[in-house]
Amino acid sequence: MATTPSSVRHGSPGGRRLAAALLVPALAGTALVASGPDASGSQPAVVSGKSAGGSAGGAGISWGECPAPAGGQTRDPDLTCGTLEVPLDYRDPGGPKIDVAVSRLSTAQPGKRRGVLLLNPGGPALGGLDMPGSLASTLPTSVLDRYDLIGFDPRGVDHSTPQSCGLQDPSVPGLFPYPAADGSITRNVALAETVARQCADTAGRNLRHYNTANTARDMDRIRRALGEKKISYWGRSYGTYLGAVYRSLFKDRTDRMVLEGNVDPTKVWAGQVADTWGKGMADRFPDAARVAAAQAGTLGLGTDVAQVTRTYLALADRLDRTPAAIPGAPVSLDGALLRNMTYALLLRNDTLPLLAAFWKAADDLSHGSTTAADLEVLEEVFTEAPASPGIPADNQATMFMALTCGDAEWPHDVDGYAARTAADRAKWPLTAGMPANIWACAYWDKPAEPTVRVMKGGPRNTLILQNRRDHATPWESGVGLHKALGRGSVLVGVDNGGHSVYGEGSACADKATVGFLATGHLPGEDVHCTDVSPK
Repeated sequence: MATTPSSVRHGSPGGRRLAAALLVPALAGTALVASGPDASGSQPAVVSGKSAGGSAGGAGISWGECPAPAGGQTRDPDLTCGTLEVPLDYRDPGGPKIDVAVSRLSTAQPGKRRGVLLLNPGGPALGGLDMPGSLASTLPTSVLDRYDLIGFDPRGVDHSTPQSCGLQDPSVPGLFPYPAADGSITRNVALAETVARQCADTAGRNLRHYNTANTARDMDRIRRALGEKKISYWGRSYGTYLGAVYRSLFKDRTDRMVLEGNVDPTKVWAGQVADTWGKGMADRFPDAARVAAAQAGTLGLGTDVAQVTRTYLALADRLDRTPAAIPGAPVSLDGALLRNMTYALLLRNDTLPLLAAFWKAADDLSHGSTTAADLEVLEEVFTEAPASPGIPADNQATMFMALTCGDAEWPHDVDGYAARTAADRAKWPLTAGMPANIWACAYWDKPAEPTVRVMKGGPRNTLILQNRRDHATPWESGVGLHKALGRGSVLVGVDNGGHSVYGEGSACADKATVGFLATGHLPGEDVHCTDVSPK
């Protein structure tokens, strides 16, 4: 999951696209034995760029100007980009090719350079060309002097042969199957089947090759194109699963790995959603409820966590039954949108005050008594975001499904989904049964290959950063990844909420991260950080 800006935008298709990036749950793949193509493929990397430029590691990559950013956005002026050609299907290396966009920020210093640090922001299906610039601003020279920072748009995403199903609703949250107010999943079943059929008819069977295993193989092609014997890697959210897959396929080519906000690779995608999201939300929600309770005199949502929680659940139920029009916006606020925006604003601690104000505005809106202050809050939350030029509006939603449906097969029984949704709805009311409900993956083509097995063994080279109250990738997911990697990893657990760990107020976690990247030192045992200071 990518880092959330100080405000969350939603509204028009362009605005919904950014909100979708903030709302995608971080999921995991399963641990089955891999088979199929050789991990590295057999074709040498072919690289081209937008204009002539320098080379990296003598590999002949032509670096030049990066694709235009979304309107009004800026990027590091020293960032350069190129394009790498890779096989669509690594089992057919001589067959069709696709392009992968790569970026580089040259920060390593002569005499100190160790190699490259490849980066992925998560999602699933977030573009990463600008991640080197954003991460560089947070890292000390002890790390920057050691690595050139490398970003990339994963296959099918943004500027890497972007895929589209032509969805009428281009937002990822539009795919989230919240049951009806009475718990019925009839509409969810119909939507899941319709979306799967539309993707099959529009994007076709080639979409099966846009999976995590092939994205990891693309990463190794990037390594080869850069002329590096090994790569270091920093992955966030879904990017932790991608990193674990790369580590499993290419142990001998993996240097230092930082995995932040983690997924459990031993769980099937459907199980990861159903097993962790409800509890994760229940663990994280009280952090925001306490913020709202502290302002009981002005917000009127309750004087303690229990009262605020009851107010929120009543509001969600009311909006499920009677959505409220948002002044100046093309969408109405229903229970699903309330829950999705709550999820997004819980990703960071510095957006909790905005979330509390949003709940108050939503409550007023549902009663038809919106104030001027409410309108300001709603405008801040639902401001339209700029779209990326030339990228299909539904690109992230398409690739979200390609990855989550294409990495592992989902159950197909509708009655089973109905039963599990009802049980989940009763156990975890904050998520209303959505995580256990039917997704388009129930009607998806069978995955192109078995899921990569993430195993123990290999070098002791992985630092796992995990917050205790991370609702997107809950604590149990980080523990599960650590268990899967065994002695190859060290877990740095932080007594904090939200999805990001590094740079979020724990000097203990930051010191462990910087020390590992700069020197390679991993603590001898797991670390538990309790020194969190508000930002």
